[in-house]
Amino acid sequence: MANGGYTVGWICAISTEYVAAQAFLDEKHDRPEYVSPNDNNDYTLGKVGRHNVVIAVLPDGEYGTSSATMVARDMLHSFPNIRVGLMVGIGGGAPSPKHDIRLGDIVVSAPRDGRGGVFQHDFGKTIQDHSFQTTGFLSQPPAILRTAMNGLKAQYELKGHQLETAISHAIQENPKLRKKYKRPDPSNDRLYRSEITHSANDATSCATACGNNLSKLILRPKRSEDEDNPEIHYGLIASANQLMKDATVRDRLAAEMDVLCFEMEAAGLMNHFPCLVIRGICDYSDSHKNKEWQGYAAMVAAAYAKDLLCRIPPNKVETEMRINDILSG
Repeated sequence: MANGGYTVGWICAISTEYVAAQAFLDEKHDRPEYVSPNDNNDYTLGKVGRHNVVIAVLPDGEYGTSSATMVARDMLHSFPNIRVGLMVGIGGGAPSPKHDIRLGDIVVSAPRDGRGGVFQHDFGKTIQDHSFQTTGFLSQPPAILRTAMNGLKAQYELKGHQLETAISHAIQENPKLRKKYKRPDPSNDRLYRSEITHSANDATSCATACGNNLSKLILRPKRSEDEDNPEIHYGLIASANQLMKDATVRDRLAAEMDVLCFEMEAAGLMNHFPCLVIRGICDYSDSHKNKEWQGYAAMVAAAYAKDLLCRIPPNKVETEMRINDILSG
């Protein structure tokens, strides 16, 4: 298929996310025969539902907003007909008394309180004795994606979601993924109190270094049978060029701005590649980093992205303006 036949652009930051995205393709197409001369992206082409999708990943070892901007820009040069964008992958959760966010849950960017769904938390100012103020504005996700998100939310509320089933099927189709991408044991989901830190110089696992002492943990009841698990949360995603590893800053931004998730790329996209950001939660944005949940978090985000795309009729995408035309308009 010619490059002009692809209307959905899907961007991943790391190879784990790229693998998960490919696992949910209904058809895989040949690699592109032509890309723009200065385009360094790696692409996977295929079909999700009835949509022709182009998936790209950031260069190995590169993270952050500027890398994401470059990947999106190159994709739009090589695939000029893209009309809908998605940023899909993993992120750090910001659990709070208001939001029971757990590992393996999903956070979807949704406009809240005058903010477009994503804000850049290293692009602002903190005035003494006052809360953090952002100094730049990022566009909200396109209406076609926000409408589909609301439709999917209603579908899940009425019937529940089938994300676990979809992930199981994808792993059955690709058995090599079983070890790294299946859901970890729930006992490995530990939320430590904010004042408990894991030393950056301590290479041992959190279970060893920080332990399971109940005095160090925030205890949460097991989710009941009638609750969705994983759960989908809609709201504000905080994006920056640095990895969030500070539980006290996490908690402050969650309390002041109702942030649900932290990640490193979306702020580089919203004004250059209008998209919806979908993040599977793999850690709690604190010093207790582990990679155990990354594969599953990437899978659950990709499974949600597929459900979302399957709610949008292809002819609706065709009537959207090309992203290139929006940017040049």
